[in-house]
Amino acid sequence: MMRTVITTRRPTRSPTKTIVPTCQQQDFSIGSQKLSKAIVLQKTIDYIQFLHKEKKKQEEEVSTLRKDVTALKIMKVNYEQIVKAHRDNPHEGEDQVSDQVKFNVFQGIMDSLFQSFNASISVASFQELSACVFSWIEEHCKPQTLREIVIGVLHQLKNQLY
Repeated sequence: MMRTVITTRRPTRSPTKTIVPTCQQQDFSIGSQKLSKAIVLQKTIDYIQFLHKEKKKQEEEVSTLRKDVTALKIMKVNYEQIVKAHRDNPHEGEDQVSDQVKFNVFQGIMDSLFQSFNASISVASFQELSACVFSWIEEHCKPQTLREIVIGVLHQLKNQLY
């Protein structure tokens, strides 16, 4: 008695084709033909390169987020120290400058800056406006110039108050 074994060949599906998304999408130039091993291999290589780039981006993002978390922790510690200092010395802030005086200083500084801005700016065209604004910033917003404006405003307010 002889036994005959009939084997039927089941179509096998390459696990690579199911893992690599670009292999699942049929290329229209190929039509309904099966993908060759070279094409599957190339698409796999491309996909691995894509995954490496994505991994690198995510690692950079994680690094940035870790730095942000560290900065926020430092800020938290600093604010906790400020709160603790205020709890330890509750009467320390009683000699603070009033909001009205702060506003008067701010208003004096802004009035002085606006006067110089208004005298320097031409609005004949957008190009001329842009050039004038940049020129004004370079000339009137230097630290020394701003310092002089603030000192002048403070002297003026001091004379008004006393």
